[in-house]
Amino acid sequence: MTRIAIIGGHGKVALHLSTLLTEEGHSVTSFFRNPDHTSDVAETGATPSVLDIENSTTAAIAEALQGHDAVVWSAGAGGGNPARTYAVDRDAAIRSMDAAAQAGVNRYVMVSYLGARKDHGVPESNGFFAYAEAKAAADDYLRGTNLAWTILGPGTLTDKPGTGSIKVDPEPGEGDRGTSRSNTAIVAAAVLDLPETAGRMIEFCDGSLPVAAALESLS
Repeated sequence: MTRIAIIGGHGKVALHLSTLLTEEGHSVTSFFRNPDHTSDVAETGATPSVLDIENSTTAAIAEALQGHDAVVWSAGAGGGNPARTYAVDRDAAIRSMDAAAQAGVNRYVMVSYLGARKDHGVPESNGFFAYAEAKAAADDYLRGTNLAWTILGPGTLTDKPGTGSIKVDPEPGEGDRGTSRSNTAIVAAAVLDLPETAGRMIEFCDGSLPVAAALESLS
């Protein structure tokens, strides 16, 4: 049994993920900010733990991560406020990476987005700009750590049912690059069991290839 920490545990991807992982027999601690969400998280089988990641120090996060084997970052500010977006999606994310290293949690999976990179091309006038900048900075920092990291880049998230089938490395403009949150969780659960995915960014959307076969095709 593996002990897995999920940061941003009340998000839709995280709720799917904690359900999958606990069904597989893993022990999951799910961290979230709002105490009112405790019962929602507990229903997934995870152990709920209130942690305000935005305002927590690296030391406090490291203490929370002690004893875990892996951490999944699935938190986000939710857009709308650039200052908070930078505070959560960049600064808190980076603190969580430092905390994982301090706590001896080597495996780190980052849920990012399809197209995340420094040259993302989002104009500064666009409301998505702060998020694109924050995720690019966090992902880049993660690449520079000694953690066994994997960055996931799902396409536009939807609430469609998870099919368990994806397409990796979809080309820009090739059509619908929507990605169900459930499929995103399936990919996250899969890479946790695949140490060979460390050191890679995996971009994907809903498709026709089963997740296991799609990930195998990357090697």
